[in-house]
Amino acid sequence: MTNQEANEIILNIRNLKVRYETQDGIVKAVNGVDLTLRKKRTLGLVGETGAGKTTTALAIMRLVPNPPGVVECDKLEIGGQDILSLPEHKLEHVRGNDVSMIFQDPMTALNPVFTVGDQIAESLEIHEHLSVKDAKERAGDMLELVGIPRERANEYPHQFSGGMKQRVVIAIALACNPQLLLADEPTTALDVTIQAQVLELMNELKEKYDTSMIMITHDLGCVAEVCDEVAVMYAGRIVEEGTLEDVFNRTMHPYTEGLFNSLPNIKDRKAKLKPIKGLMPDPTNLPVGCSFAPRCNYATDACLIAQPQLRSISQTHRIACTAYDNPEFHIERRIL
Repeated sequence: MTNQEANEIILNIRNLKVRYETQDGIVKAVNGVDLTLRKKRTLGLVGETGAGKTTTALAIMRLVPNPPGVVECDKLEIGGQDILSLPEHKLEHVRGNDVSMIFQDPMTALNPVFTVGDQIAESLEIHEHLSVKDAKERAGDMLELVGIPRERANEYPHQFSGGMKQRVVIAIALACNPQLLLADEPTTALDVTIQAQVLELMNELKEKYDTSMIMITHDLGCVAEVCDEVAVMYAGRIVEEGTLEDVFNRTMHPYTEGLFNSLPNIKDRKAKLKPIKGLMPDPTNLPVGCSFAPRCNYATDACLIAQPQLRSISQTHRIACTAYDNPEFHIERRIL
């Protein structure tokens, strides 16, 4: 990798593992994740509930509670800075300034006893050392940037609708112009019309601030709307990753196939949904071989023996599936 290519990388994760040591057993939430994200790009992290998406984001922010959480990682860098070795008091500068997170539920992400203006201004006072007056002025600017009149800065979260709360959360996250934005299912709690508005707003602000973003979601429509690259996660591992076109138009992993096949068929409204059979494995008792094998229509004995490693299909496309040891193998994905 050249120096120029290295400078383009905003996030570099190697062999991230997160486990929760509980009285009922060890929960293996993330099991060896590698992620690389370049500047001005958006990565969609996709998978079912329990796949380890949010835990991955919390690990990037170093917000995994310890105990019971234990994080192990060979490398975790944001903008070339080693996050793993930073003491807690220096992390306060990184969070909000270099990397920000939009949490899943805007209803609980905001403090109900402070005005929205004060909550935006707080970040500016801490990270950019602005005076109270200047911070409040900038907070009003940020509200207007996300489509809320600055006059509402003195109102409290309960006076805003769900969509407006999410806009406030986005304003807080972007107030200090972070290099990396982690969006954890930012539209899940919103109705469809407001979802579209929030996604459009995030796209516009990402372009305006040249921000890199990880969009955590199980909604493939959101991924198609805002992402340049996609990583499909299952049982704490990346099973397929590539550009948006690679994953959507050249799908190769059986799990990714199952995600697409379970979507409604708009060309045939009478067609039945084809859900993926079974459930995700218990993270306290993961199988020895491929975690998806018990639910996979193509599984063989070889899938039960060893965990498949990611292999390169092209310069941008990687999958983890032993079925491709057979050059004749292909999946039967329905094209949307």
